[in-house]
Amino acid sequence: MDVYEELVRLRNLGQKCALATIVEVQGSIPSYESAKLLVREDGSMTGTIGGGCVEAEVWNAAREVIASEKPKRLTFNLGQDAAYDNGLICGGQLEVFVEPVMPLPHAYIFGAGHISKSLSKVAALAGFATVVIDNRETFANRDRFPEASAIHAAEYEEVFPQLPINETSYVIIVTRGHRDDMRVLKLAIATPARYIAMIGSKRKVLNVVRELEKEGASREALARIHAPMGLDIGAISPEEIAVSVAAEMIAVRRHAASNWRALSMSVFAGESLRAVLSK
Repeated sequence: MDVYEELVRLRNLGQKCALATIVEVQGSIPSYESAKLLVREDGSMTGTIGGGCVEAEVWNAAREVIASEKPKRLTFNLGQDAAYDNGLICGGQLEVFVEPVMPLPHAYIFGAGHISKSLSKVAALAGFATVVIDNRETFANRDRFPEASAIHAAEYEEVFPQLPINETSYVIIVTRGHRDDMRVLKLAIATPARYIAMIGSKRKVLNVVRELEKEGASREALARIHAPMGLDIGAISPEEIAVSVAAEMIAVRRHAASNWRALSMSVFAGESLRAVLSK
């Protein structure tokens, strides 16, 4: 199986993987510079960098890289260990670069109003594949969202099970009303989505959270919600709100060290959603 074809296939399926490449060689090794090994999330492999103990260590590093989404550089000296290459001492050195390969992140935008129209454009520019869902065909259509990867004009409960939402997905809830927001949020918190955000005032957010808690939603699940959504930049217009939400999505995607989570989870001034839920 070709490493590159498999990499593209996994990325299109929304699955993470790690690519290990021999980037530097000195002396004799049981492989060659530029040799590649692809490690999938389930631990299975395609390609090889020579087998033996080197490949075993690289496999372990690749699993860590997939989990952390951060690259690693490894150095091996084959001259001192007879275990490499099934007992053959090659005497060389090699460096292996292991990099995470992330799928294109999908932003599932529930609601096709003014904020969603702006958010889809901004998110697409920032490298997210946007998918718009609304139960109104007059809003969820290609004329309003020419940049969207997909558009669904149907009831939320009908569309939701068909969406491949995984741990690299972003769910943004901006429907036209409180009840629809709660319908979608209830479905969203049951997914492994990396980012779940909902529009609304602090009072609305608190009411929705308490209602879901009454219905049996766990506090751990509710604490994942970014609400009110977006970084606190004083945004007022739909375009400004779209920028603030896209900025928060980027912060989550890049594991930014800034205090984006505390900002996004505020329900009352100076009090986080997690603090409210602990009461």
